[in-house]
Amino acid sequence: MSRPEGAAGPVLAIVGATGAVGSTMIDIIDARETVPWSEIRLVASARSAGKVLRVRGEDVTVRLLEPEVFDGVDIALFDVPDEVSAEWAPVAAARGAVAVDNSGAFRMDPEVPLVVPEVNADQAANRPRGIIANPNCTTLSMMAAMGALHREFGLTALVVASYQAASGAGQAGVDRLYAELSAVAGKEVGVRGGDVAEALADLPDDSPFPAPLALNVVPWAGSLKDDGWSSEELKVRNEARKILGIPDLKVSATCVRVPVVTTHSLAVHATFSREVTVEAARKVLAAQPTIVLHDDPAAGVWPTPAAAVGGDPTWVGRIRQALDFPDTLELFVCGDNLRKGAALNTYEIAETVATGG
Repeated sequence: MSRPEGAAGPVLAIVGATGAVGSTMIDIIDARETVPWSEIRLVASARSAGKVLRVRGEDVTVRLLEPEVFDGVDIALFDVPDEVSAEWAPVAAARGAVAVDNSGAFRMDPEVPLVVPEVNADQAANRPRGIIANPNCTTLSMMAAMGALHREFGLTALVVASYQAASGAGQAGVDRLYAELSAVAGKEVGVRGGDVAEALADLPDDSPFPAPLALNVVPWAGSLKDDGWSSEELKVRNEARKILGIPDLKVSATCVRVPVVTTHSLAVHATFSREVTVEAARKVLAAQPTIVLHDDPAAGVWPTPAAAVGGDPTWVGRIRQALDFPDTLELFVCGDNLRKGAALNTYEIAETVATGG
């Protein structure tokens, strides 16, 4: 493996290496010209332990998740369910590793920084529990853009509508969408009420979505919280405040599931404390290395999930001065929820720590 000349390099562990996000993380590592790691350990449950995966041209045997696997590890990335992270990230930290967790187990813990390297990389060093949290994929999709605009214009309020891909509900969500699309293919559904439901009547009653997703949109993601809010909507509010360092930021979100396999999109209404123009915002966003500015409506150029999927950058377009709202911009953002929304940001946190963060 490539490593800094003359240096052994730190040891990286990927816990949950055989899952969707873990596999994406390996793809990201493979695509890097160089990596700082002297060793990459792949870790998983007993079901996957013993499998052999290729990482940077080498065969790596997946190890069983147990305390000893963290001995000698400098940074451990966790791409596992909340309850697994809650149990094992402290174990990794106790064994001397910095645990970078992609689950929701520690995001709002006041002793755990919630990090997006483009926005608050300095917080990666502030980790009293030895744990760093990766934000929710929906929040992450807009953070590169919001962080850049906040630094320049002073963000005071966000109103967000998300359009979330099926893969945000895991492999079960992807499988269900494909099953529903197959069930409605070639049928004239949607002409009258009940057509879609009738077409799906033979599918198992185990959908992760509360309503049909094929040929539909579902204004719900997450679990029910107080006053009719969903957990996903509250995550957007709470996590945006923490990442941007604005405890009193006004945030309101409506999270919607759409029949897209991968890549979340957000319509963002952002208000600032200083005067902002479309031209000034475009200049700020165009200067960001992790943002693709795709904004020429006259030529039919704007971000879409189909264009952004599989890539690392955040795509931003449809930038407009809000009608009737001073110092406010409207914009549309797309980001691959399995890459920047999960695996890539987690890995970028690890690189930040490895280089002295």
